[in-house]
Amino acid sequence: MAFSDRDGFIWMDGKLVDWRDAQIHFLTSSLHYGTGVFEGIRAYETDAGTCIFRLEDHVRRLFNSAKILHLDIPYTEEEVSSAICEVVRENNLKEAYIRPLVFLGSEGMGLRAEGLKVHLGIAAWEWPSYTSPETLESGLKVRTSSYTRHHVNITMVKAKASGNYINSMLALREALDSGCDEAIMLDPEGYVAEGSAENFFIVRKGAIYTPDLTSCLDGITRDTVFTLAADQGIAVHEKRISRDEVYISDEAFFSGTAAEIVPIREYDSRIMGTGERGSLTAELQSAYFDLVRGKNSKYLSWLTSVA
Repeated sequence: MAFSDRDGFIWMDGKLVDWRDAQIHFLTSSLHYGTGVFEGIRAYETDAGTCIFRLEDHVRRLFNSAKILHLDIPYTEEEVSSAICEVVRENNLKEAYIRPLVFLGSEGMGLRAEGLKVHLGIAAWEWPSYTSPETLESGLKVRTSSYTRHHVNITMVKAKASGNYINSMLALREALDSGCDEAIMLDPEGYVAEGSAENFFIVRKGAIYTPDLTSCLDGITRDTVFTLAADQGIAVHEKRISRDEVYISDEAFFSGTAAEIVPIREYDSRIMGTGERGSLTAELQSAYFDLVRGKNSKYLSWLTSVA
């Protein structure tokens, strides 16, 4: 079913509208120039009902991204959080993927982008998992992309900006066309940065290593991995990582709101570890799914009820 042809409601500029009526004009500025910011957020079914995972952190990052791109969101963070809950609730979703998008209107055209209205839309739909249950266990086959991750002075890498993802889409398409599941992008100096839309981790001798955030998005799931690892007494190190370090690691995995935590079984035709999901990755996966579904009482504050 096409995304434009569904039943339900989308929140547009302060009110719910019928899903099929959530449309914009052809000359909408952000459609032409990519000057928009967005978030990917998940809601999970818990014993206490449907709850959104780390809603406050996602909304704060949305506002930070907007500030970086000179987009003045005409609502407070509290109003946006409330609207996100409303969208999930009114669409009767037990679990959901949620997409808020801030974009510029059609009042003018050109790079100056002066006098344009800032719009906010929020959609939510059922999206059980970005990867299949089999892949969550068996892992992904990945390759180094020929496309380099953005340099910090070429675009604003800390903003989750729509236009930034052209780079990611090209990298992922290249990987898929070559028979892989995902890409790993290097930074401008040749060190491992991240996947097309995921943060990246390796495991060596019982410790976790992940690229520093010079050119990577500060992932909320990434931060969650840090917390879960600390709870289990596992050290996490942020450092530059070369490709050959990855080749000889014991385990590797991606993290992200859409991907959640997914292992990597093969990288650049090298089998990772034993070629199966590693024990530490499996532990983190299990801990993560327990957390987002309300089974870890220590972090219930990270869950926002939509009721």
